[in-house]
Amino acid sequence: MTEIGRYITVHAGGLDFEVLEAGVGDRLALCLHGFPENAYSWRNQIPLLVSLGYRVWAPNQRGYGRSSKPPKIPDYDVSHLMEDVTALIDASGAKSVTLLAHDWGGAVAWCYAMRPARPIERLAILNVPHPALFARALRGWKQKARSWYMGFFQIPKLPEFLLGRNHAFAIGEIFRKSATDKTRFTPDVLAVYRDSASLPGALTGMLNWYRAAPTGLRAQMRLGMPMIEIPTIVIWGEADSALGKETTYGLDRYVKNLSLHYLPGVSHWVQQDAPEQVNELLEPFLRVPEAVSEEMAR
Repeated sequence: MTEIGRYITVHAGGLDFEVLEAGVGDRLALCLHGFPENAYSWRNQIPLLVSLGYRVWAPNQRGYGRSSKPPKIPDYDVSHLMEDVTALIDASGAKSVTLLAHDWGGAVAWCYAMRPARPIERLAILNVPHPALFARALRGWKQKARSWYMGFFQIPKLPEFLLGRNHAFAIGEIFRKSATDKTRFTPDVLAVYRDSASLPGALTGMLNWYRAAPTGLRAQMRLGMPMIEIPTIVIWGEADSALGKETTYGLDRYVKNLSLHYLPGVSHWVQQDAPEQVNELLEPFLRVPEAVSEEMAR
């Protein structure tokens, strides 16, 4: 139990997922974290979502925290990550689903929204480009330079060794060095991520997302990039050191009902770095009047 919810174990699709749960009801907000985060990265959005009438599930995705950690790199192909989304939706029993996603979770959410195995009501993406736009950006030297670490993560074992030393000290430094509001990343907050990454097998599971990405994302590209029809909001911290703002240009070619917002001076860790600004944008997008009325009546 935490001040924002409780951790439960959800068995879905043959795996066990550690899920941070809050709220009740049939309207699910499924929150997908990125690297090297976990469910805790949504701590500032969960109370808002509950107040709007959502039941929130923020899973530690496969390879993370105390969720299952399949052993092989192909186990982390994006097609399997999309299957996890379907399995979690089915396990929830929800009647409607909104996806909120950041970083790697956003890459999964983009792919899922293009080819949803279950209906999605709304999509909120934070600081990760559409796969087609990221592929375009990677053809240029600027984004290649920003994405150098993706190549480094392909090396076996060495990234785990370097990131895992001193109780995953480097994991905490990733946040601390790149955040623009460092007061949001106190030692207690960083300890959550360091503790999670230090669990047996966690760093290999986390890094296997990157190792499986080249093959998996190319396969998704070959399937085509159909227009996303559902209402979609994209919130982008402009001071992102890993992903350039230009990776959002032309997004309206892939998303029909798009609301795009830039936050100057905010880092890649947008929902943690500037939670008030992010929540101010999310609230009107996610508000469903009848759901809020039902929640207040309870």
